[in-house]
Amino acid sequence: MLSRIIYCSAVVLATTAVVLLALFSPLPHQSSRATPQATLSFYIQQPQPGSSAVAPHSVGALIFHRWLTEGPDNTSRVVGKAQGFIIPVEGFAHSAFNIIYLTFHAHDYAGSVSIEAKKLAFKEEEELSVVGGTGSFAFATGNAVFAQIGRQASNMDASYHIKLNLDFPDNFERRKF
Repeated sequence: MLSRIIYCSAVVLATTAVVLLALFSPLPHQSSRATPQATLSFYIQQPQPGSSAVAPHSVGALIFHRWLTEGPDNTSRVVGKAQGFIIPVEGFAHSAFNIIYLTFHAHDYAGSVSIEAKKLAFKEEEELSVVGGTGSFAFATGNAVFAQIGRQASNMDASYHIKLNLDFPDNFERRKF
């Protein structure tokens, strides 16, 4: 009987301790400044007829080089380039080679963003992961939403609107965006 009273007392004391700790513990430390973020919007332009901006190879690799512009028109200001090497063949579809690089050379920002294209399904809208960057985009993570503009005969010949949602480390000295 005494052991049962001791056991019940221990349970009541443990429960009381947990409740008191939950009520009177200090709140977790919260930083006064939020994680730096940036949202950018650009366009990948469709290659001109007869250009070699897209070069599918016999083994199924898709290698491309396109211009990034501020607006949807081909006459918009060029702010960089989009390059990629994608192997949509089943055995390589999830390989580390499937990366899209966006390189920027504008006055306000310079550097590159690497976007993982392992889950590329060639849909009208794709959300892919940003896995790093250089220069103004050093240590960037986040996502990139690629939305096809208009209807095209082939997804390889399409123009895209890209919306980058980037996060940076807390100690990142944010540059001008």
